[in-house]
Amino acid sequence: MNEYEEKLRAFINANSIDAQLLVFETSCHSVEEAARSAKATPEEFVKNICLVDDENGHKNEFIVAIIPGIRRVDVKKVGTILGSKRVRFADSEEILERTGYPAGGTPSFGYKARFFIDNLVMDKEVVYSGGGSQKALTKVSPKEIVRINNAIVEDLSK
Repeated sequence: MNEYEEKLRAFINANSIDAQLLVFETSCHSVEEAARSAKATPEEFVKNICLVDDENGHKNEFIVAIIPGIRRVDVKKVGTILGSKRVRFADSEEILERTGYPAGGTPSFGYKARFFIDNLVMDKEVVYSGGGSQKALTKVSPKEIVRINNAIVEDLSK
């Protein structure tokens, strides 16, 4: 287990989060790779899309849009929800700096951000999400993700 996976495991345990950390020998970088590793379907996965709101009143606010793994985030919808016209994708350096986890392994919790979760995710009983590295996943219910992050449920994907 690497340092990021250990950090996430410690966060899960310290905060009594009902989630399971799964570490694999194979890559979980893409939804397709992760589905093969977990022996699951792509529909069971979520992506944690890291965004930054650069609007004057929200300068550099870090946003995480949790969407179905088979969909794409609609940045315009996120901007409308935030009342901002300057929402952009975070780069890999910003993701590591703001979450403490590398891009491609970013979990759905465990760092400071403003969290939104797509309403389609809420239809699932359990989802797989980033596990801190490109070889790890968390298995967690969407309701637990909402609880942990005080996440707002919205229509975020296309």
